[in-house]
Amino acid sequence: MPSYRRTSALAAALASAVLITSGCTTVPDGSASEGAPGARGSALAAVDTLTVKGRAPKSGYEREKFGRAWADVDGNGCGTRDDILKRDLADVRFKDDRCKVATGVLADDPYTGDRVDFVRGRSKVDIDHLVALSDAWQKGAQKWDAEKRRRFANDPLNLLAVDSSANRRKSDGDAATWLPPNKAYRCTYVAAQVAVKKKYGVWVTRGERDAMKRVLGGCPDQKLP
Repeated sequence: MPSYRRTSALAAALASAVLITSGCTTVPDGSASEGAPGARGSALAAVDTLTVKGRAPKSGYEREKFGRAWADVDGNGCGTRDDILKRDLADVRFKDDRCKVATGVLADDPYTGDRVDFVRGRSKVDIDHLVALSDAWQKGAQKWDAEKRRRFANDPLNLLAVDSSANRRKSDGDAATWLPPNKAYRCTYVAAQVAVKKKYGVWVTRGERDAMKRVLGGCPDQKLP
């Protein structure tokens, strides 16, 4: 199987979130609880800790319900979008001293395996929510308070720089309806979705759970990020 630099770079970049993402357990209703021990380990086993329910209506969903886009939630003076571009791109150059990414290269796009150039204002690179906001809305986020939705929308664990065309094709699909064309990335992709849903208590549909298990069944040693 080919080695993809982007896969290892994502895993390394997410290490800073370990204190948060390694802390999930199952509460009596089967949803995930933030901040408790036990999230790391086999992604395949973790699928069975996710609550399985039907998809709720999308009514009431608006992007604004998850707060201002790309807020500076970590207080470093840069918006989340630029933080992820700095994390995921190579050969980064800035418009200012350290925040606004002007150009860069997505050397191995995780969704397609292709090289994609980033030029601010006419970019072919999107920042994708691995678990789409509207998908989360239909699987629990309607009940969250505004601050939890804001954290979810800006959590580096749930964000990835990707080819914009592939991202548009994905739309708000879950693992049952869309997987990256780059098959070498699918295990990493699904494991990350499991980790995000476990961390925030987002449930899965039965079809989604089955799709997750099919993918991860081919890589049973895949770990949660």
